[in-house]
Amino acid sequence: MGYPATARTTCPYCGVGCGVTVGVAPDGVKLSGDTLHPANFGRLCSKGSALGDTLDHEGRLLYPLVDGQRTSWDEALGQVARGFNKVIAEHGPDAVAFYVSGQILTEDYYVANKLMKGFIGSANIDTNSRLCMSTAVAAHKRAFGADAVPVCYEDIEEADLVVLVGSNYAWAHPVLYQRLAAAKKARPEMQVVVVDPRRTATCDIADLHLAIAPGADAYLFNGLLHYLRREDALDLPYVEAHVEGFAAAFAAARAVSSIPKVAQACGVPETQVSEFFRLYARTPRTVTIFSQGINQSSSGVDKANAIINVHLATGRIGRPGMGPFSVTGQPNAMGGREVGGLANQLAAHLDFSDAESINLVARFWNTSRIAQAPGLKAVDMFQAIAEGKIKAVWIMGTNPVVSLPDADKVRAALLGCELVVVSDCVQHTDTTACADILLPAMGWGEKDGTVTNSERRISRQRTLLPAAGEARADWWIITQVAQRMGYSEAFPYTRPAQIFREHARLSGFENRGERAFDISGLAELDDAGYDALQPVQWPVNSMSPDGTTRLFTDGRFFTPNGKARMVAVAPRLPAIATDADFPLVLNTGRIRDQWHTMTRTGKVPRLNAHLCEPFVQIHATDAQHQQLQDGELARLTSRHGTMLARVQVSEDQRPGSVFVPMHWNDAFAKSARVDALVAPITDPISGQPESKHAPVRVEPYRPAWQGFVLSRTRLDLADASYRACTLGSGYWRHEIAGEVLPDVWRDWVQAAAGNIGAPARLVDARQPGGHPSANWIEYRDAAMGRYRAACLQDGKLEVVFFIAPDQRLPEREWLGSLFAQPQLAAADLAGLLSARPPKGAVSDTGRIVCACNSVGEKTILHAIKAQGLQSIEAVGQCLKAGTGCGSCVPEIRRLLESAKK
Repeated sequence: MGYPATARTTCPYCGVGCGVTVGVAPDGVKLSGDTLHPANFGRLCSKGSALGDTLDHEGRLLYPLVDGQRTSWDEALGQVARGFNKVIAEHGPDAVAFYVSGQILTEDYYVANKLMKGFIGSANIDTNSRLCMSTAVAAHKRAFGADAVPVCYEDIEEADLVVLVGSNYAWAHPVLYQRLAAAKKARPEMQVVVVDPRRTATCDIADLHLAIAPGADAYLFNGLLHYLRREDALDLPYVEAHVEGFAAAFAAARAVSSIPKVAQACGVPETQVSEFFRLYARTPRTVTIFSQGINQSSSGVDKANAIINVHLATGRIGRPGMGPFSVTGQPNAMGGREVGGLANQLAAHLDFSDAESINLVARFWNTSRIAQAPGLKAVDMFQAIAEGKIKAVWIMGTNPVVSLPDADKVRAALLGCELVVVSDCVQHTDTTACADILLPAMGWGEKDGTVTNSERRISRQRTLLPAAGEARADWWIITQVAQRMGYSEAFPYTRPAQIFREHARLSGFENRGERAFDISGLAELDDAGYDALQPVQWPVNSMSPDGTTRLFTDGRFFTPNGKARMVAVAPRLPAIATDADFPLVLNTGRIRDQWHTMTRTGKVPRLNAHLCEPFVQIHATDAQHQQLQDGELARLTSRHGTMLARVQVSEDQRPGSVFVPMHWNDAFAKSARVDALVAPITDPISGQPESKHAPVRVEPYRPAWQGFVLSRTRLDLADASYRACTLGSGYWRHEIAGEVLPDVWRDWVQAAAGNIGAPARLVDARQPGGHPSANWIEYRDAAMGRYRAACLQDGKLEVVFFIAPDQRLPEREWLGSLFAQPQLAAADLAGLLSARPPKGAVSDTGRIVCACNSVGEKTILHAIKAQGLQSIEAVGQCLKAGTGCGSCVPEIRRLLESAKK
């Protein structure tokens, strides 16, 4: 097939669902934000703007593998089908499972769900979206009778008060944060409140930050509900006409009935609680945005309903600038919800709660084998694999050995499973290492289908490039296996438009307005119409042929009596408390420039330059108590596992709590998988894990030596007890530490290079007969435990080692810049082993602050001082820093403030 010179598609990262315009030319891919897409109007974050740098085939899974050996598609698909049929025949349909992903497209999701629930006859299909938004799904269904997000992105800009709860909006959803920041700049009277134990980059625009105790959210919003009633700030006519359950919800809220009690439960000053409550009471146009800080909790559904309760009690829903808003983590988490990707759902927002719904889907699919009850949710699914109850599992486009709680047990479960199939676009991940059969899936830019973002907007992802190697679309892979399992008639698909039309027809099948999800208005799209489909918000039907901006404008909900339900919430503390052995609360989350387990973003040097290794952020008081120093290594231990990370001492962290990013894994670091520490404890309703409250202890980790290696090739360095690898511009950066001092550093260096099959000139140049143009230079101070070495090939830097007894090592940025030089200048060579750039060198930019424009910290500080820059705008005009996605603006502001001291 031909590929377009230009195309409009959708970003594959977070749930904002930004439009992307891509130009494909012989000299590469040119990418920009789609100015016509209503999610972003041309804006992109640092990750989205770097998508063009991720499209090479390096690290891709290019052909099917069975037991590590290349095979044909026919043989691989046949083995998958035979393996699943064998397990089903011997142990029944519940002995198999699918674990899918918010990274796959709606059409892929639909076919996977249809195969498992409709024809295998088990509901054992769940998704990594269970880890990010299943709590919101359950809360919506309890309150509204349907999983229906009521608001749109414009409501954020039209609100007079925006409350962000458990969301580092600036880093997790950067484009929406920039829309909010722009709205606040245009209307300074707009108020922003951040409710989060940490002071994050999002607090840069906050008028009030409530650094509440981890897990205390329900106390805060129950207290707010009580306050609003006491102050006569409720919309009682709205409640009378459109809401039930108010009395029970208010009775539960009385348990924390005063501002002093709320302040005590939340661990914040009474004045802050009073200020928040008064602000909320007097501001009708309020949007409350909640994300993982609410969702990833053992009582997350109750917390979400406590937020929704306040909106229902005040009638702040269904109108511009008002509503509770769950922002999802993944690009197609919402699409997965539409087609029944969660184990407790059926397709088209139906579920297993009544036989009529099951029968409806069975009749539509023309099957007698449909599952009759919910399947196992993600954490329970992998527990069943560990216990041998599930004997065959197919994992699609996700990395559960890194992302699930109790991650070490997940790995052990997969290694002990009878049949593990993984379809992915990346060959080497922690999860593919456990697979018996690997199936190469298409990546972004190759796939064709639809996704749905956080505001219910369906957008197209379009094919831009030919598939890598023998990669195929996920829907095609699933369809081929279904046909080989004996279900050809039900899976006749040859293109994604066919699947989308069926999905749309099912949404309208016997739907007389009682189901929220309805895209029957798109059911008759022909292939050309599907190709040209423009972004549209559901419902899309005969009543709303152009889509629906916001829901519940008429006060009617999707419950039997048409009324919303307030839920009585009894706040409770997290499931596991801290104690003397594990005195600190671990909170996991995202960083600005990385995505999930880094399989895509880890390929982009400028996205690695801001935060290049796993870290633990800790308050100065706790650091002092635990004898931890900024910049040193620490060992974190929980009841489930351990990890190593670099210490960041920060006043932004709440005392008693620590923060560790979720991204690092064995592919990029050793002993750095944070979810190995997280307990497999879940919300009893949603099944979402408690990833924000794991009791841990943090202790100094003081190895015998520490160091770093910069090299043109990636080194194994297997003997290092700590290792973190990131790709720089033309080189690999390895941060390392070890507990045993090598007898001869040179031998260790040689072994490290040889372990990855380094070119002979690197290994052999120091031996008789070695390459004459290779030149090794060394510095050794045995008394101080220091070793430095560098190798040059024909004057070009190949590798540089710095080893020391502690973390006091030179900065890496200037040394890294030398790899771009075709031949080292004499001045650079003179400073190589001292890591001192020549006087006046401009390449020592410091740590990257602005990833969009690759502007370093030292460059910004120098410009502030030399040119007297006083504002964010002045820095942007001078250096372009902060003029891309804007996510670095809070950090630039801090640099400006520090320069004034």
